[in-house]
Amino acid sequence: MTEAAAGPQLRTARLTLRRWRTADLAPFAAINADPVVMEHFPATLSSAQSAALIERIERCFGECGYGLFAVELRENTEMIGFVGLSPVGASLPFAPAVEIGWRLARPYWGRGLAAEGAAEVIRFAFQPLGLASLVSFTAAPNARSRRLMERLGMRRDPAEDFLHPELAPAHPLAPHVLYRLRAEPWVAGTPSQPPATANRRG
Repeated sequence: MTEAAAGPQLRTARLTLRRWRTADLAPFAAINADPVVMEHFPATLSSAQSAALIERIERCFGECGYGLFAVELRENTEMIGFVGLSPVGASLPFAPAVEIGWRLARPYWGRGLAAEGAAEVIRFAFQPLGLASLVSFTAAPNARSRRLMERLGMRRDPAEDFLHPELAPAHPLAPHVLYRLRAEPWVAGTPSQPPATANRRG
C-alpha cells in the first residue's frame, strides 16, 4: 500500500477523506501514541498496532464499501487522523450496527474539523450507501466526543448505556454511552438533525 487505493473519497471545504497510504503510518502512530488523544481508551497503541489497525480498516473498505477514512487537510495534504464508518463488533449489545467514529491529532482539536468530516460521512452513509441508521459510543466521561455526537444530531437513550464487554466491569472506562442517528429524519431535514453542511473527537 503506497498510494491510496481506489474507492470512495469525500471532500469538504477543508478536508479530503480518502483511503490509506503507506506514508500515513508515521503520523497515525503518533496520534495513537498520544496519551491525551487516547485518554478514553484502555491504552495507547504501538506503531505495530497502528499498522494492524490500518490493515483492518482497508480490509473493511474492501468487504463493506466503507471504512474509517484517512483525513487530509486540503490546504497542505497533511494527514491528521480519521473519520468514517465501521461495523460494530458482534460482542456489543446493540450489534449488528454501523458506527461513525473519529480520531484527530491534538493540534487540530477545537477547529470544527471532526464535525465537518463527520457531517460528510453521515451524508455518505445515508444517501449513496443507503444505511438506515448509525451509532456512536464512547466511555461515559468523554464529554468532548459526546458533545460532538449531540452536535451531529445523534440522540442517547440512557436505557442503552452499557458496560464494554472487553473491559472488566470495575474498570473506570467500562461504562459506555450509546448515541443513535436514524436516516429517515436526517434525510428529511427535521430540526433535530444537523444541516448537510454542518461543520469534530476534536
